[in-house]
Amino acid sequence: MTQTVLESKTKTHIIGFDKPFTVIGERINPTGRKKLAAEMKEYNFETVERDALAQVAAGAHMLDVNAGIPLADEPDILAKAIKLVQSLTDVPLCIDSSIVEALERGLEAYEGRPLLNSVTGEEERLEVVLPLVKKYNCAVVGISNDETGISEDPDVRFEVAKKIVERAADYGIPACDVVIDPLVMPVGALGNAGVGALNLIRRLHGELKVNTTCGASNLSFGLPNRHGLNGAFLSMAVGAGMTSAIMNPLHEQEMHAIWGADVVAGHDKDCAAWIRRFREPAPEGEVQGARGARGERRRRRPAA
Repeated sequence: MTQTVLESKTKTHIIGFDKPFTVIGERINPTGRKKLAAEMKEYNFETVERDALAQVAAGAHMLDVNAGIPLADEPDILAKAIKLVQSLTDVPLCIDSSIVEALERGLEAYEGRPLLNSVTGEEERLEVVLPLVKKYNCAVVGISNDETGISEDPDVRFEVAKKIVERAADYGIPACDVVIDPLVMPVGALGNAGVGALNLIRRLHGELKVNTTCGASNLSFGLPNRHGLNGAFLSMAVGAGMTSAIMNPLHEQEMHAIWGADVVAGHDKDCAAWIRRFREPAPEGEVQGARGARGERRRRRPAA
């Protein structure tokens, strides 16, 4: 079974075929969040703190940390954000940037074994990011696009993913340390995007035997009731073999879909996590299970 091992200073988390689905919290990202971008640009991390703690409390196993702010010192801000988040929580982090210098500063600041987000199939990107992955002994997200852009054909995206895995192997990076993002497309724009994504996930799982991730909300872009649609997709993606997603754990509908899919897929042994989350508490003043125990005693009869 493929396992991608990530570590914080004190905690290990495994993304794996036989493991519960990994939720990577997406909210520490200033893209499209003007208030957060303005704060981070001024080294104000109050919202970062709140978002980090809230996402972990909601069930995130990892946190994505991004500091992509125009006209700001992204490498320095990212490094400081990583140090702060690691001081607040023990979950492993996903270091997220399109700037190689920022990725390296983040890796230098990080304590543990992170997930690096990301490398594409573009030769120039492979040649600069994969040496970092090897140098810092981390795992990496491989995004299924290359110099030609993002193909609407899932078969083309599979070939790009295969290229990334093969090039990683050239640097001594095993396939288990490459987590492929198959690039889920909006189903509102491409009617076959959902079917194509699920088929591609199955191929990545069965043929390349790699772990997978995605931006979970991409599928529902432009459609109403996005949380309901995202939840349906995520549960089906778990069935197809997807093992993680970068998403907002504060949306309960999606989280419930994932937890339920873990039960159905056999990744939640004895339904233990589901029961722990949703079992109703005992009535006030009564110990859980006491009524049943008393009932047993009432039914017993002394031996003749």
